[in-house]
Amino acid sequence: MDIALFSPSSLFPDDDESSNDAGTSDTLQSYEERMHQFPGMELVIREFSFHQLNANLLWPGTFAFAEWLVQNSSWIQGQRCIELGSGTGSLAIFLRKSFDLDITTSDYDDQEIEENITYNCRVNGITPALPHVKHTWGENFPISDPDWDLVIASDILLYVKQYPNLIKTLSYLLKRKYSKTTSLSAVRSDETAGAPMAKPMFLMSWRRRIGKEDELLFFTGCENAGLEVKHLGSRVYCIKSMD
Repeated sequence: MDIALFSPSSLFPDDDESSNDAGTSDTLQSYEERMHQFPGMELVIREFSFHQLNANLLWPGTFAFAEWLVQNSSWIQGQRCIELGSGTGSLAIFLRKSFDLDITTSDYDDQEIEENITYNCRVNGITPALPHVKHTWGENFPISDPDWDLVIASDILLYVKQYPNLIKTLSYLLKRKYSKTTSLSAVRSDETAGAPMAKPMFLMSWRRRIGKEDELLFFTGCENAGLEVKHLGSRVYCIKSMD
């Protein structure tokens, strides 16, 4: 079993130069289990050699976001949470084990991703596996009345062409109204000394390099869709509905 701080795709042998093409999805997968150091614990995470949307690997932004969430745990404690772009499920597994967080994983509608997250849950002592939602950004969300207080994600801004679809999904999750039966666990006494909130929020972090123009394109798209963007520091952003 390898030990790694992060897992660039070069850790897998590239026997076929076309392995990055979407058309190679039938290529025999190579699986590796690695020990990863998270704040206060080690996790065993299985990764695999190819996925057209890079959901097969654990990326550096996961560790940075995990550290930030530990240092700013008031943002997540007591929340009902869904993670977008869960990939290997490692961040969600860490948050469940560290904070007993009520968290649901989600990613592209792909059985292989879900099965790998289930595997990683099991080898890290989480049974049954975390709830999982298959959802392709921009398509109809499979749950008609979502009631998560918090949406999180790390390193999901790589594919610029997907920004409109991601923003559509975020708008659906963040603009819903609380019903009388909905938990108001998202009401916070501060937002780093702000006003109390009773609406869903999106916390996002990334470390993978994107151009400033692409970054601006995403944030401008959010604002045009009626979403407010606030930088919290350490490349962590809070996005919520302006309504």
